[in-house]
Amino acid sequence: MDAIYTELAKRIGLGHSQRIPRLFEMIAGREEAEMLLRMPGNAPSLAEKLGHDVERVETALETLFVKGLVFPSAKTDPPTYRMGRDLVQFHDATILWPGAPQAFLDLWQDFMEVEWPEVAKQYSRIVPRPFTRVIPVGITVQAKSHVLAYEDVEEIINSSKSLSVTKCTCRLTAHKCDKELEACLQINRAADYSLARGTGRKLTKDQALDLVRRCEEEGLIHVVMNKQSVDHFICNCCSCCCQTMPVLIQHNVSVIEPSRFAAQIDPELCTGCETCLDRCFFGAISLTPDQTAQVDEKKCMGCGLCQVTCPSAAVTMKEVRAKDFIPEKLFG
Repeated sequence: MDAIYTELAKRIGLGHSQRIPRLFEMIAGREEAEMLLRMPGNAPSLAEKLGHDVERVETALETLFVKGLVFPSAKTDPPTYRMGRDLVQFHDATILWPGAPQAFLDLWQDFMEVEWPEVAKQYSRIVPRPFTRVIPVGITVQAKSHVLAYEDVEEIINSSKSLSVTKCTCRLTAHKCDKELEACLQINRAADYSLARGTGRKLTKDQALDLVRRCEEEGLIHVVMNKQSVDHFICNCCSCCCQTMPVLIQHNVSVIEPSRFAAQIDPELCTGCETCLDRCFFGAISLTPDQTAQVDEKKCMGCGLCQVTCPSAAVTMKEVRAKDFIPEKLFG
């Protein structure tokens, strides 16, 4: 393999990977790879660095944008382009490349199965807080204080300026279940980005609310960036395909944080139907000897899926973490 692709993998901290350089090779020709390594830069500066005319570079930049390999900044004129800064951006953007061959998607899944668990462990040791967190599904939460705006799915959607939906990159590559595929809700700048690339479909607020309700009924968990503003995405995650859930469930790697809430079950109302056991991803609910459901708060991620379908209304959500549990900014 050409060393230039290993160098690209190094740029996102994965030069040691066996598969990431191959993924770069599948999506970027050598001239495109050279351009990526000369970034950041605008079309004129990149043209000078590479010895090409500006029009040729502008065409190449548009192609790289559609492929999900570069991100333009409108803060400069002409726009400054940079390549994805980390694995998450490389994963989420390139998998939605409209021209992605099946072999590319399959190699991504091979990476997730073979290399990702160990990479996730390394990330969990390096970063101060996980990149994402759970927010409760759209239910009434019995809290000591009001649910915060960035914990309320309906509030997040209604206060947004732009909305779109893309296919779930994890289910697109893993296809281990038949849950909703077009399920990643993009918000504001992320929505504008997906629409500009042609990877997203514009949604009204009512359509977005309908989408999250369907996802809740299907047993999908809402996941957002781990900060005190939700202005990028609301993922609707399953337990089997997701980038974060399996490594947490199977390997106990903390790559996602819980919400501020935990489920509690009223033994007087519980009928022991076991519906909540089937809904819980994390094994946080079990039956007592008298066939009453009980919650292990240490395992509960506070998603609220168990409450949605409880036929006897025995499940409520209680606040177990303070408001300042959620950081003001990512890695803050």
